[in-house]
Amino acid sequence: MSCNTNNPKEFSEEALQDMVLTVTNEKMTFREVLYKNKGKTILIDVWASWCKDCKVSLPDLEEVQKNFPEVSYVFLSVDRGNTAWKRAIEKYNLKGQHYNFPKGQKNGAFVDFINLWWIPRYMVINKKGEITLFKATKITDKKIVEALKKG
Repeated sequence: MSCNTNNPKEFSEEALQDMVLTVTNEKMTFREVLYKNKGKTILIDVWASWCKDCKVSLPDLEEVQKNFPEVSYVFLSVDRGNTAWKRAIEKYNLKGQHYNFPKGQKNGAFVDFINLWWIPRYMVINKKGEITLFKATKITDKKIVEALKKG
């Protein structure tokens, strides 16, 4: 991998090829998720339905969504099962695009690339498709708002 793994500006080819499931059980690559949001600022939230810290952060996330309505919110679940994941989306009324990495948080090219050791994990992708914020573990991190303002 040629990019700096501490703060890369783009995803590895392997991470882009990793498969996700949509809420309607369609398979697509992570690259297709990004392409769907081409030209937009994206806030990625890596989470799971069983994650206490993920749930506690939801009111603050809703505040960010109110302040930045033009941003695409992409929720990437690392739940191993679809039932709990889909139930949590509904229960917490999560507004945004929803995808699941069926391999969970320990396996897969995407989770390996971002070195996922804690959730929630937030990332910001700018309108050019570059990673402008690679790692934040709290939605209240000021770096998230700074990255979203830059677009």
